[in-house]
Amino acid sequence: MRVRVPFLSGGGVRRLMPRSLLWRSLLMILVPLILLQVVALWIFYGSHLDVVSRRLTGSVAGEIASIVGLMQRFPGPENAEWILADARRHYALTIRLIPDQVLVPRPWVNVPGPMDDDLDAALADQLQRPFTMDWSSDPRSVLIHVQAPTGVLEVEAPRKRLYTSAVYLFVIWVVGSAALLFGVSALFMRNQVKAIRRLATAVEAFGIGRDGGPIRPEGATEVRQAAAAFNRMQDRIRRFLAQRTEMLAGVSHDLRTPLTRLRLSVEMLPRTDALSQDIDEMAADLAEMEGMISAYLAFARGEAAEQAEPVNLAALLDDVAAGARRSGKTVTLSAPSDLNLSLRAGAVRRAITNLVDNASRHAHHVLLTAEPQGRSVLVTVDDDGPGIPEDRRESVFRPFESDTDGGTGLGLTIARDIVRAHGGDIVLGNSPLGGLRAQVRLPV
Repeated sequence: MRVRVPFLSGGGVRRLMPRSLLWRSLLMILVPLILLQVVALWIFYGSHLDVVSRRLTGSVAGEIASIVGLMQRFPGPENAEWILADARRHYALTIRLIPDQVLVPRPWVNVPGPMDDDLDAALADQLQRPFTMDWSSDPRSVLIHVQAPTGVLEVEAPRKRLYTSAVYLFVIWVVGSAALLFGVSALFMRNQVKAIRRLATAVEAFGIGRDGGPIRPEGATEVRQAAAAFNRMQDRIRRFLAQRTEMLAGVSHDLRTPLTRLRLSVEMLPRTDALSQDIDEMAADLAEMEGMISAYLAFARGEAAEQAEPVNLAALLDDVAAGARRSGKTVTLSAPSDLNLSLRAGAVRRAITNLVDNASRHAHHVLLTAEPQGRSVLVTVDDDGPGIPEDRRESVFRPFESDTDGGTGLGLTIARDIVRAHGGDIVLGNSPLGGLRAQVRLPV
């Protein structure tokens, strides 16, 4: 049976991975670096340090064993005095004899490194006598008590005799080199990621209509190539939009000219009882055709020529509501007065107007509200009309899908196109008033 460990599963590893490119790159550098240093330390502690420690502790244990052996071979106070004096002169040890004392066994506290264990093993092997060690009383020396034939031998062994300073130098070198390499890598990767972030910011701004002009290529070669490609893409899109706008202006002129001639011809027809109704119907058809052409051209143009600028959204919504009231519609507005966003004001006004017109066409009362939500502003249009079935709410955004509403079938399509061009979206739902709710989310 296959056992799945949650921590080691792909989802667990992905959740632990940092999201940003900078930290992922630093993690790729840091993990091998740590593994390399761990292996180096393990090799050092497992071979060189152990050998050096065993030799140094064996030397100290041998000297103490030789002193105890001389005192056992040449007993007596006079012999003990010259043996200890000779040991003080030739060994870097502080030694004294406490006569007629019996050693009391005491546990000793471990210290970092292999020195304490190696000294304990060396003393046990060479002395064959009871002894104790004290590593905590003096930070500069180790206090060793050995049961001698005539008392307790007290030895203070300097700690520098039990380990080499190369240990600290090696650890400082390992940690210092790792910190230096990580710092240099972090600084280098930060500069590279900064160029990518600037490119992403420029792409996002251009995508929502905030044209900041060409960006300066910087960073690695691949990032410079991407920035240069983005600048070329901006130029091509600007040329395409300019050409399309000019073409649509020409199409608009060409289509409106015959419509104007037809309208004049219809108005000049004699209004007899038999023709009056037909003339009114033809005039209405011409007005509807002109409205459809205007709506289509606005949809195809997408308000591309307008530039984003700081706009007070509350004032804009107040203009939309006032315009709807002048047309005889009941619209209530609720919005704070300090909603300032960078928008293409004309395009957003057209989008909100389309939503309000669509709502008021089917309802008696329309409620227009706006409220900030984090890094976005939510504009809501509620009505008390019949609403739209849930299975048709997405299809009404398609061009000419909603032409049964008495309009051109492009109002909601144009509204969503404008909002999405600003980096937001429109969602339809059920209104607390009983009808349809249209929610417009605009980024701050």
